[in-house]
This record gives sequence, C-alpha cells and structure tokens, in this order.
Amino acid sequence: MTRTPDLVHQAIREEVAARADALWGVARRLHAEPEHAFAEHRAAALLSGELEHAGFAVERGVAGMPTAFTARWGRGRPAVALLMEYDALPGLGHACGHNLIAAAGLGAALAVAAAMPQPSDGTVLAVGTPAEEGGGGKAVEVEAGVFDDVDAALMFHPGVYSWARAPLTAQVQYRVAFHGRAAHPTGNPTEGVDALAALVELFNVLAVLGRRLPEGSHVQGIVTHGGTATNIVPEYAEGLFGLRAATTTALEDLTERLRVCAEGVARATGTTAEVERASVRYEHFRDSEVLSDRFAAHLARAGIPLSPPTPGVYLGSSDIGNVSTRVPAIHPFVAITGEDGSDHTPEFAEAAASPRAREVFLAATQALACTAADVLLSGELREKAWARHRAV
Repeated sequence: MTRTPDLVHQAIREEVAARADALWGVARRLHAEPEHAFAEHRAAALLSGELEHAGFAVERGVAGMPTAFTARWGRGRPAVALLMEYDALPGLGHACGHNLIAAAGLGAALAVAAAMPQPSDGTVLAVGTPAEEGGGGKAVEVEAGVFDDVDAALMFHPGVYSWARAPLTAQVQYRVAFHGRAAHPTGNPTEGVDALAALVELFNVLAVLGRRLPEGSHVQGIVTHGGTATNIVPEYAEGLFGLRAATTTALEDLTERLRVCAEGVARATGTTAEVERASVRYEHFRDSEVLSDRFAAHLARAGIPLSPPTPGVYLGSSDIGNVSTRVPAIHPFVAITGEDGSDHTPEFAEAAASPRAREVFLAATQALACTAADVLLSGELREKAWARHRAV
C-alpha cells in the first residue's frame, strides 16, 4: 500500500516517540564522554553501531578519516543525507551541543527507515562528520564525493536563537611568519632585524584595516611565536590569523588583503614574510529556503516556532557551508537556552544535557525525519530545492 505523506509523518512521530528514551540515552552518553576533533572513536562506534544494528549498510573510515562513516538504507535516487556532528570542544565538552546534533541525525535516520520500509523509495544516508570545530570533516567528505549523489543534506543545531536559517560566514586560518636577523639588543642593536616588531606592526595595520571592512568580515590573530629570550632580537616571529567574511568571495578578498599587508610590513621593516593557509576553508552557508521552510513547518507542529535571523547578526562558521555548495542543505538553529546566553561556554555545555535540550532535540528529530521523508516522496519539492540551489 502506498503511504501518503500524512501517514508517513504520523508513522515518523510514533517511531521517534517510541525511541525517545533510547535516543536521549545516546545524547547523554555522548555528552558524558566528549571527544575532540578526529579522535571521536567512541562516538563514531556508538552511532555507526546503532545504525548497523538497525539494518543500515555501514562504511567506516570514509574520506580517509578513521572517525567518519556513512550508513546507507535503501538504494538509488532520490537520496537524502542526515548529518551527525559529534566532536567536542577542548576544555568545554559539548558546549556547542554536538551530542544533540548526533543523536537527532541518528533518530531521524532510524525513524525514516522504519516509516518507509521500501528500498525503492530511495536512499537515506546517515553521515558521520567528524571535526566540525576546526578540522573540517564535512569539507573533506565533500571533496571525497560523499555528497555527489545526494539530493538534500539536513541537520539542526542547538543554540540561543530559534532561527529557520543560519547566517554562517566563510572562514579560514592563515599563518604569517616574519624572518629577520638575530642580534644582541645592547651590544649590536643595529645589526638586528626584529621579526617580532614586524609581526606587531602587522597587528596594527590589520586593526586599521578592520575599521573599514564590510559587514561580516573580520580578522582575529594571536602570536604563536615571539622569540626565545629577551636579550636576543627575535629573528623569527609567527602569528595565526582567523579570517571570516559573509561570503566566500569576500573571504578571498580579505585573504588577499592580509597578504598585501604582510608583504608591505616586510618591506617596511626589512624582514621577509611567509603567508600560508593553516586550515581547511569553510565556505559560507547557502541555505535551501525551500527545505528550511518545510523543516520549520514540521517543527511548529511540535510547538516550537522559528523566525528569520536578525539582520547583521552572524553565528560563526561551519563546514556545512562546503556541503551547501554541492547540494540543497539546511542548518536551522533551535534554542535550548535564552538569548542572553552563548554557546562555547560551560553554561551551554550544561544546557546540552538539560530537560529543555531533550524536548528540543526530540522535536528537531521529528522535524528532520519528516523533512527527509518529504524529500524522498515529493519530486516537486526536490525540483524546487534544486532550482533555488542552482540560482544561488
């Protein structure tokens, strides 16, 4: 018997409700055992094991990353990917709520598979994505072709706002090193070429530049090497700079400005400069409004309304941006704290295991699963999502 969307949605809600305690148990276990980027061995084993036990075909170590995996149910197109993040923050644990993201992706995949037990309906692809907090697991998976035959990529993120769309910027890190010449600062000071002075001057130049950057763009730097002793003119100094911009094109412009500034400082100080990329580049997020609106409608049924983001407010960067360059994708935020809070704090880590978090994550699991089912069932929805994606 062909199942209508309404019947599938109802079956999904029943499946999530039946699994609620078990899924919350997964979220709590991840929360209690935080693991850092590319070292999420327990998390990857737990999540992939649950999917394998449910009949998904699991492939571990995808894209050359030991803690990455895919779990496939069904075959062929259409195909929908449900993304799971599970890395934690050093010293803070799950202060970004990735334990909830992982458990929601798991629950959504299991619910859709149970509610639509026909391989001919298409493919549900649960994707384990390590190292969102700086390592860029999704970016590596994109380049490895994990999302090449996917029609939509879905996830949610706990936060301090409930926003249907995610204002996520492009991001990259660059290492800037200056080479000078060592000398004794008293005995022969004129022989020295101070590399640290050049690095400090670069910070000053970037501070001036920052006052005229476009909205959403900024540079934040730290000194990673500033010399070895106070009685030696530093011959080597190094800084690490994080660059963000509202779009990938603006980030490319900002990267070129950093290079020009470093080279100008080197000429002025008699040093030589090296400018090298030090991280995976995160693209800015291209939201699929068609799919985000569908997710928001399903979440509203659970009593959680979503609003558009506040103009001019950005919520960081994520490697989901790289996925969104390839396929229609969503990354809504759903609040688990008040707007006076912030993620990446001890308070948010505590909130990620709270009763409020349980309520939000179960509602988000249902909404993700229902949206995934809609992608599989509705050719019209897929066509609209792809049309908008190609137009961005």
